[in-house]
Amino acid sequence: MSQEFYVGIISFLLVTLVTPIVIFLFKRLNFTQPIRKELPSDQQRKKGTPLAIGIVFYIGVLVALYFKTSSLMLLLCTVFLLFGFVGFLDDFWKAARKDPEGISGKSKLFFQFLFTFVILYLLITYFDFNSAIIITKDISFSLPMALYLLIITLFIVGSANAVNFTDGMDGLLANVSIPTLTFFFLTSSYIEVKIISIALIGCLLGFLLFNLYPAKGFMGDTGSLALGGLLAFLSVIEHVEILVPFLFIIYFAEIFSVIIQVRYYKLTRKRLFIMAPIHYHFRKKYRWSENKIVIIFGFISWLGCVLSYLYWYKFM
Repeated sequence: MSQEFYVGIISFLLVTLVTPIVIFLFKRLNFTQPIRKELPSDQQRKKGTPLAIGIVFYIGVLVALYFKTSSLMLLLCTVFLLFGFVGFLDDFWKAARKDPEGISGKSKLFFQFLFTFVILYLLITYFDFNSAIIITKDISFSLPMALYLLIITLFIVGSANAVNFTDGMDGLLANVSIPTLTFFFLTSSYIEVKIISIALIGCLLGFLLFNLYPAKGFMGDTGSLALGGLLAFLSVIEHVEILVPFLFIIYFAEIFSVIIQVRYYKLTRKRLFIMAPIHYHFRKKYRWSENKIVIIFGFISWLGCVLSYLYWYKFM
């Protein structure tokens, strides 16, 4: 058995053991999820569920770092830590003040843009990073550095928040993220990317034991923003930006449903979707159960990742 699979198994076992302890402690500390009033009644019943259980994902990050200590691994762990820090600030505000809105969107975006720009600068300056945009193995193009930094920073922050928006139902984000991480595990030539991907797959599988409907704990922004930031950076490091419409298909559907809903309402004073992000639309309009939505969205994520892999295999 290869080293990477040991990383996944150890991460899975540790998260499986530690998660119920964290859930118990957060419940005792009343570190729990407040629910927005406009959400469906079945979501209202989740009030009081322990929040920020995504903190257990850092076990997997530590396991990955233990098995492979290198500059690139430290950079990847830093990405996870910094985006998770922003998420934890948001979760702490929600739990402490019982305010489902959390910290202001401007504050979250400020930190995300700052961290993204700094990490991109380090990546380009100290890691001899090729900033070309690759279409196929024979076709690529380069942008002026200032323009590249601007576009990629917007992409990373937007993608991280798209992943964050996906975390709205029991088991949804974990189920959708496993295929994406599997893609990076299978395609990367960096051992660091393979190890951190399999470590987080193990974490998510362990976490799912307690997050499937009815969830005993939520990962919160502590987990979802950390995952989002890392996945976005992995797509840049691996030069697969061209594949993100398929690779991130569910994440983009979630965030674009919110953007479209807001713009459509401002123009028409009507709602295009009954509720956004789009998983709530399927819940309210078609009366799909949470489990059905999670299964279907997970299947679509796997399909998107298979298509991405086929393109990568043939053309990249």
